[in-house]
Amino acid sequence: MPKKTRFCGLILISTILTITPNYFYHIVKPVQAQNQPLKIVYPPNNHQTLAPSIFLIGSAPQNATVSVNGQSIDTSAQGFFAPSFPLQMGENTFVIRSQNQEIRKVITRNSSEPSQQDLNSLAPNLLYPAVDIARLPDELVCFEAIAPKNAQVSVRLDQNTINLQPSETVVNLPPNSAILIANNTPEIIGDRPWTAMKGCQQLDNRSRVENPVFVMEYQGQTITQNQVGKIETLSPQNLRVIEVTAENGVSRTGPSTNHSRLTPLPQGTQAQVTGTEGEWLRLDYGAWIRENETRTLRTQAPPISNIRSVNSRTTPQGTEIIFPLQNPVPITITQADDTFTLSLHNTIAQTDTIRFDDNPLIRRLDWHQVNPTQIDYIFRLKTSQQWGYDVRYQGNNLILTLNHPPTISSAENLRGATILLDPGHGGDELGAVGLNGYPEKEINLVMSKLIAQRLRAKGAEVVFTREDDSFVSLGDRMAMIDRVKPTLALSIHYNALPDAGDAINTKGIGMFWYHPQAHDLAIFLQDYLTTNLNRPSYGVFWNNLALTRPHTAPSLLLELGFMINPEEFEWIINPQAQEELADGVADGVAQWLSKTR
Repeated sequence: MPKKTRFCGLILISTILTITPNYFYHIVKPVQAQNQPLKIVYPPNNHQTLAPSIFLIGSAPQNATVSVNGQSIDTSAQGFFAPSFPLQMGENTFVIRSQNQEIRKVITRNSSEPSQQDLNSLAPNLLYPAVDIARLPDELVCFEAIAPKNAQVSVRLDQNTINLQPSETVVNLPPNSAILIANNTPEIIGDRPWTAMKGCQQLDNRSRVENPVFVMEYQGQTITQNQVGKIETLSPQNLRVIEVTAENGVSRTGPSTNHSRLTPLPQGTQAQVTGTEGEWLRLDYGAWIRENETRTLRTQAPPISNIRSVNSRTTPQGTEIIFPLQNPVPITITQADDTFTLSLHNTIAQTDTIRFDDNPLIRRLDWHQVNPTQIDYIFRLKTSQQWGYDVRYQGNNLILTLNHPPTISSAENLRGATILLDPGHGGDELGAVGLNGYPEKEINLVMSKLIAQRLRAKGAEVVFTREDDSFVSLGDRMAMIDRVKPTLALSIHYNALPDAGDAINTKGIGMFWYHPQAHDLAIFLQDYLTTNLNRPSYGVFWNNLALTRPHTAPSLLLELGFMINPEEFEWIINPQAQEELADGVADGVAQWLSKTR
């Protein structure tokens, strides 16, 4: 089940409306269990999956016997259930019965294996490169093919022939989501009729474009395939120079969205292009960026910069440090417990003077030319907690802003703190769905308003990304965090699992963080909530999520329980438990702020 799967159709929810000053919010009132019909809310009809198992989540009349394919299953006190079953390849039929009601579900398990037809035809989707690529002279370019084990595969490249050799072992890495079900062990491909074949060749120093042709000798036939990417050898004297046009250009470790994110590049950043792969550009300092987030400049001169003096100034909210440059160079930011490091790439120091007065946040600024074209500016901090940062180009000045800590007096007086609450999902985006069809988007809003009520009672200012059942895009939510620059940003969610998960035995509160400045808060809140509420712990995760990535404030995504676990869902929709959980979140935030300020 994809996390936060959308469900379509009408969902009838029994609610009571509770009115308090300035608030309208819903508290779930469970449907009378003895009258509720048999219902399956996941998987949807004609569901297809690659997973080896599936869970069926739903509800039935209280105390009624429920069976799946004639086998009785366990239900909770209110009639909720979530059993898992193995899946065979192809169609799997499940018949769910309770009293005189019956629901039939057909689930198709598809194979991730290459088809025999693709293997026999040397299909382009099984070959690399599949898109046009460009590299510098003398770089090693490797060719890959998935082919039958007893086939011989080679690549013709201009006047050369490269024989591809079969790999001794083929290892499939699980998706990143596998860690959510504690099953991220690599799969070693064993007895298969196919294997991965690979061969490499170093490009020479001639600028040219070549058209690889894959050739497979198999079962007495010769199969050729030239519908693959071209290979261009770039001229080092004529490299393209680009400028980042996106507000925060997404830089990655490789040419796909599967590759990890690096520090975003501020709008205006300039760099040379040293390689391409399809729609991706490799920049001179090693990162990759999508071409549509850039524009090509007329110049071909390398955008290298000298830097001399560095200045700083204090504002009511933070400290600004100004780095005057000849060109807007790429940057990397690294946060540690008591340091903040800004790396300027393609930059050479001519620095003799830096002005830095006594500062409420920063003890000292040091710098080092760590290699001929990279300078590290290391901010030695007075405390280990960081409160967010911003970085932008203003002409040729790079301006880094480090936020100051909030000025609060105690856990009971949060005046001076601004908390941004983000109720996840909304509008047509339901989020995860509970076992009776109750959508996550509604409980997220319920809990956010309950938490806000308590934080405001402590004197904090609270800002919402949404206050009703409206759709707000992830980009707009992130932009609001950057615009408001709150003390903390908390995204409120409830959890689900991928298809192969164990919905019955997985429960608990979880915390998700991305920047180190949010880690201590994640650990503190996780321990505070699980201990004081006596709830199970799902875990604390570093995770590249849209609502953990904002860096202008410590930003967390809270998963406050599993919508698909029968027992935990009863706790989630219990009005008294909701009040207690809201108390716990608000008190935990207040305690952390008071001890960390």
